[in-house]
Amino acid sequence: MKKAIRVVIARLGMDAHWRGSVVVARAIRDAGMEVIYLGNQMPEAIVETAIQEDVNVIGLSTLSGNHLELAPEVVSLYQDQIE
Repeated sequence: MKKAIRVVIARLGMDAHWRGSVVVARAIRDAGMEVIYLGNQMPEAIVETAIQEDVNVIGLSTLSGNHLELAPEVVSLYQDQIE
């Protein structure tokens, strides 16, 4: 049996925008992927969960513009962990 793609979905920081992340999480779950939905989280928690859960994809959602600072932090922290 083929192993399902594992995806973590999180909203960056304190962003109150939730609908988009829930819609995407449901759509990819319905497509057969395994979804770990975190809700609002900071980069450290997102990366920690991604490593612990051995995910294939990290999905980030934000509407507030804080992605300009927080998304690069997620990438940097993740790269530090996998190297």
